[in-house]
Amino acid sequence: MIESALPYSKLDLDRASARRSDAAWLAAQLRDTAATVVPMWRDQCLVRDGKPVTVPMPAAAELLGRAGDPVLLGVQPEGPVFAADLSGLSEPEAVDVATAESVMDVRGLFGGLSDADAALLACARGLLHWHRNQRFCGACGGTTEPRDGGHHRACTACAKLLFARIEPAVIVLISSPDGERALLARHQGAAPDQFSTLAGFVEIGESLEEAVRREVAEESGVRLASVRYQGSQAWPFPAGLMVGFRAVAASEEIAVDHAELLEARWFTPEEVAERVANPRRRDSIGRYLMRAWLDEVSARA
Repeated sequence: MIESALPYSKLDLDRASARRSDAAWLAAQLRDTAATVVPMWRDQCLVRDGKPVTVPMPAAAELLGRAGDPVLLGVQPEGPVFAADLSGLSEPEAVDVATAESVMDVRGLFGGLSDADAALLACARGLLHWHRNQRFCGACGGTTEPRDGGHHRACTACAKLLFARIEPAVIVLISSPDGERALLARHQGAAPDQFSTLAGFVEIGESLEEAVRREVAEESGVRLASVRYQGSQAWPFPAGLMVGFRAVAASEEIAVDHAELLEARWFTPEEVAERVANPRRRDSIGRYLMRAWLDEVSARA
């Protein structure tokens, strides 16, 4: 299993799920002088000196006045942490009110972040994105408003409760029947030598394991002899949950669909190691699946 190693999955705070429905308690957290606010602008972090900006209270009061409704991310020993969306402002206005220098995506900042900070920023990004795109009820078309510190919304017309949507996807490292090679594929739009693990979204009425077998068969034509869970990764870009698997192919026969995939082939451990060493996707669970496979191959040698 690889769960303990995965980025964006180590949110080091108390989400306060039992207390955030208490309006008085929530208001007290916003007044707490130990509170901090993580500002974001259209899914990007506000950055100063190459680092994401967090604004302490009471200095964050002006920022909160210009932002949408704040979202409580949780409570740390040092105090509560909120996220605030400045997407209603222009980029220069957002940069100015956050006393930042520029904006930058969480993934672009990843190499300089601690595990806890990466998870915090990813969580803020995902929740704020959802709020910005869930302003109307899908049942009746009425406007919605945040509840419980921003962890769900309610329709003001029909009272329907709306919870942040998560889109589960499977991702899999497939080994050859003898375990000596791994299947990697080049997806539509990828560069000529840009190969990665296979992945796809889970469909309604389908188990995770069924989704692995279907996606692999549809895209590569490879049939699987076994499928084994490895770990899951929060992936709020914008709302994913990546569920990682290892699988063993029943044969080495490949029949690429040329719709999702351009090509697929079997890679030696040395070739896979070259891709693991490439820092381009160092935050993806796919890289960790490849590394775990390489460790097993090395242990057998």
